[in-house]
Amino acid sequence: MQILAGVGAAAEITVDYLVVAGGGGGAAGNTGVNMGGGGGAGGLRSTVTATGGGGTLETALTLAIGTSYTLTVGAGGATDANGSNSVFSTITSTGGGAGGGVAAATTGGSGGGGSQRSVALNPGAAGTANQGFAGGNGITTGTRGGGGGGGASQVGNNCTASVTGAGGNGVATSITGSSVTYAGGGGGGCDCATGGAGGSGGGGAGGANGASGSAGTANRGGGGGGSSSEPATQNGGAGGSGVVILRYLTSEGTITIGGGLSGSTATDGSYKVTTITAGTGNVSWA
Repeated sequence: MQILAGVGAAAEITVDYLVVAGGGGGAAGNTGVNMGGGGGAGGLRSTVTATGGGGTLETALTLAIGTSYTLTVGAGGATDANGSNSVFSTITSTGGGAGGGVAAATTGGSGGGGSQRSVALNPGAAGTANQGFAGGNGITTGTRGGGGGGGASQVGNNCTASVTGAGGNGVATSITGSSVTYAGGGGGGCDCATGGAGGSGGGGAGGANGASGSAGTANRGGGGGGSSSEPATQNGGAGGSGVVILRYLTSEGTITIGGGLSGSTATDGSYKVTTITAGTGNVSWA
């Protein structure tokens, strides 16, 4: 009996995903004017363990074998700038919002933390539903500090008279086979002894007493820390780049990572796990 090539082969593949956008940049401080708010974490959408913004866990995609699907890993935002979106097929995660400085904090996957200004403050900005939370507020008295950027699982902390605003925590997922936390918000900057801590999941710490903010962690989508204002203008920390992780049964197909993308594939039992760390291009399965 003749066996025809391709007969009985699967026409579709089921793919779980984690799509994390780039984190927002922390805000710069200026002498006598303001302490920068922390950058918001990149938006997080996931089908494994938990997803961002307190939303319901998302559903795996059913994709066609032999079809190319767009994929982009979002870059982290520079000082005072939003992070970039990450995309896989029909799934888009929104870049994190920038921390507030002279300008107001901006919305994003998670919102940027608000700034402290000499006579007023810019409040924290909103996050995106089912991706991340809002940033915290700054304060004009006591520590005179910025609010923490929002994280994927928690609102950024307000700055109080005694404690600078810490970044909101991120979300832990086991899509790679091990639990890893992504998308923490950046801490606020202050003119006190200790800047706001970065949220778990790659958030950068805020600067204190003349220091710049720390950068968010690459491929975690963490927000950058806001900066202090003294003794001169400082830089907010850059947001961490995002990541896209895909999990699928080895028996259902073999992935091809197209040009323009940087990534690798590992084995976890009966699954393959492909991690894309940078670039824009296409992926497909055969």
